[in-house]
Amino acid sequence: MRGKSLITAVIILTFAALMTYAVVSLQVFGEGIGVRPLGEFYLENSYFGDYSARSPEVVTSILWDYRGVDTLFETAVFFLAIIGSLTVFRLTREQEKEVKKAESTPTELTPIVKDVTKVIVVMILAVSASIALHGHLTPGGGFQGGSALAVAPLLIIAAYSKYTLEGHGMDKTRALILRSIGLLGIALVALVPLLSDGFIMQNQPIFPAEVNGQLIGGSLIYYNFFEFLAVGAGFTAVFLLLSIPEEKFKKILGVKK
Repeated sequence: MRGKSLITAVIILTFAALMTYAVVSLQVFGEGIGVRPLGEFYLENSYFGDYSARSPEVVTSILWDYRGVDTLFETAVFFLAIIGSLTVFRLTREQEKEVKKAESTPTELTPIVKDVTKVIVVMILAVSASIALHGHLTPGGGFQGGSALAVAPLLIIAAYSKYTLEGHGMDKTRALILRSIGLLGIALVALVPLLSDGFIMQNQPIFPAEVNGQLIGGSLIYYNFFEFLAVGAGFTAVFLLLSIPEEKFKKILGVKK
């Protein structure tokens, strides 16, 4: 059964890779295919020009500047999806205590796996932060960095247990607090331009493009940071709930088989 699933996954991935290569080749090497005027505007004004976002990374400029309001609504949709998931799996404090008592000896993996996990978690934290904070310079951004960040607590849950993560201070409540801070930060950055007679989510010239000679892309680095925090914390909260064994979860809620 596992072998069939693996073969199916390989076939799907191979087909997806071939289709992606075909589409990219057609767009890059195809004859008579040019860049649309809107695309030319983005490419020419992402870093240079009067309407520049002051970022060499065109995709980030589009997401958080030229069509920033659309991205803001997408972030709100993701927030509602997380809230919906937490509502479905919600437990009272008494029920959470019962779940913890039911698993008094949580399953952990071998010492070798746990030691390797420690090293990998540190690497994930560094790489995910780099992806988010350099999103205005290189491919990446807040959502990509936050998704990578969420892998770290997932590994800890698998190698140790959810209680190890909670014992070190990262429980569902704190994850939701961090997520709320991220969303509040995005909202504040979006509204700051209104104080300077600008428009919502305006980048230049409201926010400085450089700090001590370091290019930060105006508001882009702030959006990426807060999105990084919100996405990583949101996924972590969901992982903590999904890591509760199904049998114990049903028993606590009184669900019959």
